[in-house]
Amino acid sequence: MGRRDIRDESDFRSRPSKRGSRPRTKQRPEHSDAVTGLVTGVDRGRYTLLVDEALTVTAMKARELTRTRVVVGDRVDVVGDTSGEEGSLARIVRIQERTATLRRTADDTDPYERIVVANADQLVIVTALAQPEPRTGMIDRCVVAAYDAGMSVLLCLTKADLASPDHLRELYEPLGVEVVVTQRAPSGDDGAVVLTPESVEEVRDRLRGLVSVLVGHSGVGKSTLINALVPEARRATGVVNDVTGRGRHTSTSAVALRLPVGAPEGEPEDDGAPDEGGAAPDEGGAEPGEAFDGWVIDTPGVRSFGLAHVEVAHLLQAFEDLNEVAQECPRGCTHLADAPDCALDDWVEASPDDERQARAARLASFRRLLSSRTGSDA
Repeated sequence: MGRRDIRDESDFRSRPSKRGSRPRTKQRPEHSDAVTGLVTGVDRGRYTLLVDEALTVTAMKARELTRTRVVVGDRVDVVGDTSGEEGSLARIVRIQERTATLRRTADDTDPYERIVVANADQLVIVTALAQPEPRTGMIDRCVVAAYDAGMSVLLCLTKADLASPDHLRELYEPLGVEVVVTQRAPSGDDGAVVLTPESVEEVRDRLRGLVSVLVGHSGVGKSTLINALVPEARRATGVVNDVTGRGRHTSTSAVALRLPVGAPEGEPEDDGAPDEGGAAPDEGGAEPGEAFDGWVIDTPGVRSFGLAHVEVAHLLQAFEDLNEVAQECPRGCTHLADAPDCALDDWVEASPDDERQARAARLASFRRLLSSRTGSDA
């Protein structure tokens, strides 16, 4: 399915009333006095913005943006009351051009794409090595969506105290996916476990200076990791169901949090109950004026990641070496394992002995991603 077949909310067109309507001018105000804000949270038609790196402003969309979706990460132009005082309400009049857009569909046949976040640099796929068990199909789909959006990928493997990360490393490092592993350790006599300080700082080092989006199934420890990185976030944490092996949703909406420099080490995991007071997210994370180096965007737990919006040719462009070789493939080549005369197979066969294993692993990993998009067997 080509990109021209994919529709989103902005494609909606309402029919004029048969009774007619008052003619409206096509001229719109220039809003030359608008200020720029970063969308850090969305809640029932109200948008939390960060203006001038310190001022928190609440805004709504202007009428002309009614059918245009504003998401966390967007940079927008705002007019009206931008004082940030209690009860004030500004108005979003423009969305600035997006540098990257992470999208997904409900499934691989859904023609409507959903924008997850905008203007992010890196997708962090948080996956537990156990409790719940890792699902490579979901990881593959997230990698495909990130590469399609032009984002880099970091695979964060949690609960390494329960299982080895070696197998997943072997699957994803040939794709150029960076892998980071976190460990937990007991804390005190109450039986609580916390992320080790070394694990937290290793993850923080890979987030510095970037806008990173964290995605993952419920129960993988995503909220626990964010609370360790940004203690002021106070994201609610939960437990994994012993029967289903799944977690329950604790993050209910996307929120952008500033990554503090040298934050305190991780908070202990709780018993699944929300923090007292409802654990309302503290958009922005760090206090105004506090030093920070990057952004983390927490997203609700997902169970599926449709890829109907991704073109196979666009996915191939994310792998420069394979894309160059694929130019020699016959017209209409699917690049899958059963494709006749695929130049990618010749590339592996013609490689020096000391490179053959690495090339074969990279091609196998690429075909696994490709099959997750096409629904075919690699």
